[in-house]
Amino acid sequence: MVDIEEVKIQLKNRLTEKRYNHSLGASKSAKELAKIYGEDEEKAEFTGLIHDIAKEIPKENMLEYAKKYNIEIDEIEKVQLGLLHAKLGAVIAREEFEADEKIQNAIKYHTTGNKDMDTFAKIIYLADKIEENRNYDGIDELRELAKSDLDKAMLFVLDFNIQKAVNKVTLIHPDTVELRNMLLIKNIIK
Repeated sequence: MVDIEEVKIQLKNRLTEKRYNHSLGASKSAKELAKIYGEDEEKAEFTGLIHDIAKEIPKENMLEYAKKYNIEIDEIEKVQLGLLHAKLGAVIAREEFEADEKIQNAIKYHTTGNKDMDTFAKIIYLADKIEENRNYDGIDELRELAKSDLDKAMLFVLDFNIQKAVNKVTLIHPDTVELRNMLLIKNIIK
């Protein structure tokens, strides 16, 4: 595994102070959730730290990176280029930090979600949403839920994000809807 302190130095040079602090918070939350759910804490800490490494790449450059690394862009991402930061971040994690597939998938899925998310990916997804710098209606409830039931916490966030998208009259990525439906079915069948 890479040296976390070295990664922090690299991130501090690449991200705004606000995004850097968010990354530190996500890293801390990821490590805490990994401990609760029996995942690799060091790997979670690292993944939480770098999950937004591509977030501040200018949108006009994102398409260049996507082309360079043969990243498939769907119709929603063509309209909402900011979503590409997750896929680009996964590639940067692989290319610069030799991140394994589990880390890459967690980074790739941390924005839209995906029906194929494993426990580790769900931890990173939720750590991004509950980190200590976040402050929005329902955050305290979500933080508690994340510590007791990953799937219910995921549904809480997905519902929140979908409602926000509906209110803003913006696109909802099909992966988000598919994941929500899968989690609902899974909980109905229990």
